[in-house]
Amino acid sequence: MVKFPAIFVNHGGGPLPLLGQQPQLATHMQQQVKLYFPQKPSAIVVISAHWEANPVKISSSSKPDMIYDYFGFPPETYQYKYPAPGSPSLANRIKQLLESNGIESELDPDRGFDHGVFVPLLLMQPQADIPIVCLSLDSSLSAEKHIAMGKALAPLREENVLLLGSGYTFHNLPAFFNPSESTLKASHKFNNWLKKVLLENDGKSLEEHLIHWEDAPGSRVCHPREEHLLPLFVVAASGDHHEKNELIYDEQNENEYAVSGYIFR
Repeated sequence: MVKFPAIFVNHGGGPLPLLGQQPQLATHMQQQVKLYFPQKPSAIVVISAHWEANPVKISSSSKPDMIYDYFGFPPETYQYKYPAPGSPSLANRIKQLLESNGIESELDPDRGFDHGVFVPLLLMQPQADIPIVCLSLDSSLSAEKHIAMGKALAPLREENVLLLGSGYTFHNLPAFFNPSESTLKASHKFNNWLKKVLLENDGKSLEEHLIHWEDAPGSRVCHPREEHLLPLFVVAASGDHHEKNELIYDEQNENEYAVSGYIFR
């Protein structure tokens, strides 16, 4: 069995990629399966920026519902459906992996698909025929804890499971709506730091850089709160060696915020 890669995508602003308003991100997500999947995964575990819990929670419904966790968008955006099944058995497997690594967790039979889950999946896998399990962030937002979560989940990649981190490498809402020269420069500095760290480091070196991400240039301008960055830390920590890591999305227009996406093989 081929070891399945782990992927991080920038899921866009609310449903905007589905409305044609973030076409570059939408096209990128649509191409994921064709370009990067070695085969059809048996299941997908999504770590979304839009679910936090203490302890960590795992969706365990066999038929997850939809969660429209955005506001002020056209009526049709509250009608999207993603009828993929859940997988209670995989949810239990994740719980076992986490707890065997000292990470407390709980099953959540009521959790559905938030937009950090259904927006990328509607673009990546519109057939909705692969079981989906969602994993929350830990509400502590501890970098160390999310790195530990990624390491604990790594065995799933040998079980034909895709680990999908769904966040944004730049997430400062006031700056999105009121960009300035200083915030744009900060995003490019932080994005360059992130690429260097992820593509040139592994093991303890990678962990140390990610744990101390706040020391990076522009870090807190890009992430006043780090929930959109941590899904990347989870999937990065599931990887083996930096030579297998690859930059698969890099938005570097000097007049736009810099964001990047990655695959960890």
